[in-house]
Amino acid sequence: SIMESVRGSDVFLVQSTCGPVNNNLMELLIMIDSCKRASAGRITAVIPYFGYARQDRKSKARDPISAKLVANLITAAGADRVLTMDLHAAQIQGFFDIPVDNMLGSSVLIPYIAGKFGVGTDDTVIVSPDLGSVTRARKFTEKLDMPLAIIDKRRPKANVSEVMNIIEGKKCILVDDLIDTAGTLCHAADALVEKGGATEVYACATHGVLSGPAIERIKDSPIKELAILDTIPLASEKKLDKINVLSVAPVFTEAIARIYEEVSVSTLFD
Repeated sequence: SIMESVRGSDVFLVQSTCGPVNNNLMELLIMIDSCKRASAGRITAVIPYFGYARQDRKSKARDPISAKLVANLITAAGADRVLTMDLHAAQIQGFFDIPVDNMLGSSVLIPYIAGKFGVGTDDTVIVSPDLGSVTRARKFTEKLDMPLAIIDKRRPKANVSEVMNIIEGKKCILVDDLIDTAGTLCHAADALVEKGGATEVYACATHGVLSGPAIERIKDSPIKELAILDTIPLASEKKLDKINVLSVAPVFTEAIARIYEEVSVSTLFD
């Protein structure tokens, strides 16, 4: 129940569709429907972490495309716009028939790295843990004026990766959009130290799903510090000294204000 009138109002419903995913997703859909039926002027679904985003294509026969299904559900429920952060694949924006503003986690992570390591330092390298993250890592290198290294990996089965060869290594900062079981990240960190001769390894990512053995792997890995954003709340049992959680509230606050005032959101990232 919504306990006050929303008639004609600009409504922003804030809900990350992280675990328990289906409860959070249903709650969001029901709240959108509730606002729609209460004659809200415009409804923006603010989804810091968009669940099911990784199932964005059929990789084998009889696979669902869950990201498209969820996009359809949110649209059918009555949302007029979606505000999210670091979609796993940028083309998911095209799954929606309503406007999507995709915030960049790098707008929080890049200033953090700059404050910790400086800009244009010779002894620090931005590292992409796999080929899929190269474009993201390149944005970091451009803003921070640091060299880029790429880890070439083969993925024999889901959630397992093998590091095949390292391109370069120094004091390394691994950059990714999402950490699930942390297999890729910890493999990369091990390889940077053992094969690449990195002096120190740091990591940062937007979404800390941290499922299954992730916390144990991070604890045992050579990663000195992992910076993640709070798009997914970090459960108390997952808190580690080496995990540093940064807030996305300032980015979403500014984006919500700009949407409300009908001004450009993209200039946030200039």
